[in-house]
This record gives sequence, structure tokens and C-alpha cells, in this order.
Amino acid sequence: MKNIRKIIFVLAMLLLVLQLFMMNQNEKITQVNSKPIVAVSTFSLYDITKHIGKDSIELINILPFGVDAHSFEPTPKLMASLEKSRLVIYNGALEPWIEGFTFKNSSINMSKRVNIRALQEDEHHHKEHKHHTDSKIDPHYWLDLQNMKIATHTITDSLIYITPSKKEFYIQNRDKYLTMLDSLDVQYKKSLSSCKKETIITNHNAFSYLSHKYNFKVEALSGLSPDAQPSAKQIAKLMEHIEEHNVSTIFFESFVSDRVMKSIAKDTKVSVDTLQPLGNITKDEAEKHLTYEDIMKINLEKISKALMCQ
Repeated sequence: MKNIRKIIFVLAMLLLVLQLFMMNQNEKITQVNSKPIVAVSTFSLYDITKHIGKDSIELINILPFGVDAHSFEPTPKLMASLEKSRLVIYNGALEPWIEGFTFKNSSINMSKRVNIRALQEDEHHHKEHKHHTDSKIDPHYWLDLQNMKIATHTITDSLIYITPSKKEFYIQNRDKYLTMLDSLDVQYKKSLSSCKKETIITNHNAFSYLSHKYNFKVEALSGLSPDAQPSAKQIAKLMEHIEEHNVSTIFFESFVSDRVMKSIAKDTKVSVDTLQPLGNITKDEAEKHLTYEDIMKINLEKISKALMCQ
């Protein structure tokens, strides 16, 4: 009987040791397989991070697709998720929600890393905007491909910092993304090098980075602000410009009311279309899995057609 008890005791101890060993191994496996959480705001930063990090990270999109970046307010649940993130990358220049918020771990204000364009006097006369930025700067820096390259390098370095073991993987993905940006630049230069017209008409001037880079002009109904209510004088002036310059197409944005621009188009007998400033994308664009590259190419096609480029 004593021998049986000893055998049972030894077996029980062996089983306990085995369980402790398996628990320790499972914990190690969990640690190895767990992905760092990276949170990003605005679509351009999301697109870069997704292409560089791919499946090696758990990517949180702070600004849901289909939501206007100008009026977004995060939920308590989202703020809790940000607390768990190893890295938060935010625009900084177009996000009122960020004011007063302190990130627990690493964070990057990308607007402090890129080259922000100062507006000329005639570009910031509409003061009733809601951009979280100085009224004398244009926050839409992601429409400058050089700024996108800076952001790509910055995000790559940050991902390497939190996951050094993936360094080569991130560098390879970075180089592919930079090649894509260079290709986009070549396409824009080629397509917009010889055009019969020099000005596009939009409801909101979010395209000054593009226009200054590729030598065309933007005539906007509401200046920098998408929320500003145009006066009758501003509408009349824009209609005069359309008729005087024989404009064929005018543009509005997906997240802005198209009522005024469609009314102007009807009265002046011109076409009306959307132009995507890429502060965010629509749910429809997200469902189609459109990338920054895809949308920039769509924009180029529309701008080139409006300017009658050869």
C-alpha cells in the first residue's frame, strides 16, 4: 500500500511539473506571437503603416472610414485602445480631438516631421474654419509626395524601434512604398506638364500642395475651410470665373455638402465631380480596398481632364 501511495505521489508531482512547464511554454508562445498595437489617424498614415507593417502589427485606425476628419470625436472605447498601443501616429494638424490628450507610450505628431506649407494672404481670408492648426498654414501635407516619403521613413524607423527583429522586413516594404511614391510623382509631372487650362474649381482648397508642386491653380469657393458658408458675392464671382474661362468641370468633396456646387454647375451648365483630398476615405472606397496610390491616380485623371492636359 505504501509503495502505491509513493507511486501516486510521484505521478502527481510529475503531472504538476508538466503542467507548470506547459503553462510557461504557452506564455512564451503568446509573448512571441503577440503583435504590437499601432494606432494611426488619417488615411495617409494608415496606408503607409499598413504597407510597411503588414501582418506583423495590430493596426488600429483611429479615424473610422466614412467619418469627416474635421468633426471627429473619439469614443471612450477608442481612447482605451490608444492607452494599450505601443505606438500612436497622428496627423496633428487636422485633429481637434488630440487637444489635451496625453499618450501613455510612444507617439509621433507627423505634422512636426514634415514640411508644412504656409498660406499666402489670399488663401486664408476665410477665418471660420475648424482645422486644429494655425490659420496661416495648410494642414493637408499628405498631398505632397515628398512629405509622404518623409512620413514613410519616420514610420519605418518607429516600427523598427518597437520590433527590431522585423527590421529587414520593414526596410523592404519601405523601399517598395518609396518606389510607388516616386512613380506617382513621375506620372503627375508627365500628365500635368502640358495643359490648355491652368485652374481647377473646388468648393474647398485642400489641394494647394498639389497645385504648387505641379504648376496649376485652384479657385475655391470657401478657401481653406470646408465648413464655411459662401456669400452670394463669392458664388457670383466663381460663376463669372467659370463662364469667363470656359470651365467644363467643377469639384466638391465626399464629406462636404454638394448642394451649392451642384447648383452652380446647373446654372453654368458644367459637369460636377468629386475630388478626394484624402483626409479620410468613404466607406465605399474602403470596401473597394482603394489605397493612397489608387486614389491619387483617380485624382490625377480628373485633374488632367479638367485642365485639358495632353
